[in-house]
Amino acid sequence: MTGSIRVSVPVDGGPAELLRRVMRLFPWLVLLAWIGLALLGPLLAASASQVDLPRILAPPSTALPLGADDLGRPVLARLATGAGTSLAVGCGVVLVSAAVGTLLGGVAGFAGGWVDLVIVRISDVFLAFPGILLAIALAGILGPGLGNVVIALGVVSWVGYARLLRAQVLSLRGRDHVLAARALGVGPARILLRHLLPLAAAPLIVEATFGVAGAVVAEAGLSFLGLGVQPPAASWGSMIRDGVAHMLTAPHLVAAPGAALMLVVLAVNLLGDRLRDHLDVRSAPA
Repeated sequence: MTGSIRVSVPVDGGPAELLRRVMRLFPWLVLLAWIGLALLGPLLAASASQVDLPRILAPPSTALPLGADDLGRPVLARLATGAGTSLAVGCGVVLVSAAVGTLLGGVAGFAGGWVDLVIVRISDVFLAFPGILLAIALAGILGPGLGNVVIALGVVSWVGYARLLRAQVLSLRGRDHVLAARALGVGPARILLRHLLPLAAAPLIVEATFGVAGAVVAEAGLSFLGLGVQPPAASWGSMIRDGVAHMLTAPHLVAAPGAALMLVVLAVNLLGDRLRDHLDVRSAPA
């Protein structure tokens, strides 16, 4: 008895594949839009601070795609200006906190002994306080302003980088190439920079990506409380604060910056997950 066996092979395509492709592109599209708005911010700065009383609380229209706020200023222009603020804070906080945390964590893990003990206990003190409350206290002491916000958030964000790099260095400092370098008389700084830090770079990059999202949310929270950038400069947090009073009559004042904040944080977190899966060799398929 002869016959043929027909094997059906699933063909890529359909709604599921389309959804996967969209989700792969979503973080990059949102980040490109975020950077594009930030680049347009300086060009729209004059419009973002121009009061126009006849347009107070104007709803979205062709002339005003996102409407106008309680002073008649176009929400789109202020959203672009706020994008520059959030981008500057996110990148600035990550640079400050990663630099401090990498230095202290690398020294603690490589030196060991009382140096390690002191740095670990200092990090424990910082972890004992809620990060956002400590940032609010520091911002209140330093005063409002973009630079002070970066300093306040950078001071409370270095602990994660320090503990992560310390753990990496502790697991790597016994490797053969590190022991050989020490036997040849290579200095501690060179060993950290040339032999240990490159091997620990992958988790630090992932941590920095998530740190950008956290810094953007924290900056919006400080600006909502009046401790961030001050008027007439725009921030997504201050836009939400100003729009709360008119949420029932002009919901676009809260919806526009709230949606922008949600999309940016979601996109950065998705990108962090993607980087973690790509850089973590333990999760790679055999």
